[in-house]
This record gives sequence, structure tokens and C-alpha cells, in this order.
Amino acid sequence: MKNASLLLNAILILAVGFLYYKVFNDKKTTPAPAHAAKNIPASENTARPPIAYVELDSLNENITYIKNKRKELEAEQKAIENEWENGYRGLEAKKNNFIKAKGNNITQEEAEKFQNELLQQQQQIDMKKQNATQRLSQKSLSFMEDIQKHLKDYLDDYNKDKNYMYILTTGTGLDYMVYKDSTLNITKEVVDGMNEKLKNAKGQ
Repeated sequence: MKNASLLLNAILILAVGFLYYKVFNDKKTTPAPAHAAKNIPASENTARPPIAYVELDSLNENITYIKNKRKELEAEQKAIENEWENGYRGLEAKKNNFIKAKGNNITQEEAEKFQNELLQQQQQIDMKKQNATQRLSQKSLSFMEDIQKHLKDYLDDYNKDKNYMYILTTGTGLDYMVYKDSTLNITKEVVDGMNEKLKNAKGQ
């Protein structure tokens, strides 16, 4: 389960990172218009490029909608694992009861027949788990598509008066910036804005 949770977190972080790259890489990289620097104090260098960055780990951990959905998906994954384990425990109990009932009187034909029955039931248990896991994976992908749409819509509105040419991303396994000026960190604004945008979404 720990590995499943880590994998899910990694998927969320990568998907959000791709979104930011996609949204802002599609914009023309022409010089920033004069009004782009309107939010920069006069005491600062007005030639400072309009760049900001977002901490993806923080988005993943602080956007309530994502946290709740992640818990829901992890609970479903755990339920699938529990059902699979219970199925195997049931087969083990069935085998022990069969051996106890037959004892030394079991024939080769009976043993082979019982073994085949157990094998078929085991295959059914494994297939059920595989199907459930595939459905959960599809549900996770649909969730990410939904989140990406919400984020894209929010960022389109957010950047109308910010006029950033670039918004960089930083996060576990994705941090390529050797230096970060904390004044360029817009993570809290994005978290607050997304929480407000998604507060009435299902699962919030």
C-alpha cells in the first residue's frame, strides 16, 4: 500500500507539472509588454523578467479537492488488496478443511479434481483483482483530466492580470532550479485560488 500511495502521489505531481508546462509553454515568448511589470515595486529593477514558480508538492498536499480524492482512491486500492487477500485466505482454509476431512483416504483422482477446482478459483480471484485495478486506474486518469481542466481554467484567469511569461515548477524529483527567489513563489495564491474554485466540487 505504501508503494501504491507513493506512485499515486508521483502521478499527481507529474500531471500538475505537465499542465503548467503545457499552459505556459504554448504562450509566445515575445518580450513582456510594459504593463507586465506593474506589480513590481518601483524600487526594484523594472527590467526584471515576469517569472514565477509553483511548488508542486505543496499543491498536491494543500488543495483540499486533490487530498480528498487521493484518500478516496487509496481507500479503493486498499479494499481491492483486502478482497484479494481474503480470497486467498479462503482458498487456504478450503484446502485445509478438505485435507482434514479426507485424511489418508483421499484418492489421486479426488486430489487432482480438488486441485483443479482450487486453481480455477484462484484464477477467478486474480482476474477479479486485475479488473478492479484497471477500473481504478481509469478512474484515477479521469480524475487527473478533471483536475487539469480545472487548473487550466484557473490559470487562464489568474494570468490575465499577472502577465507572466513563464511559470516554473519545482517539486520532489522535478527541481531543476539551483536558486529560487522566494518573492517569486506564487504557490499560496494558486492553492488558495484552487481551493476556492473547487470548494463546491464533488468530494470536497
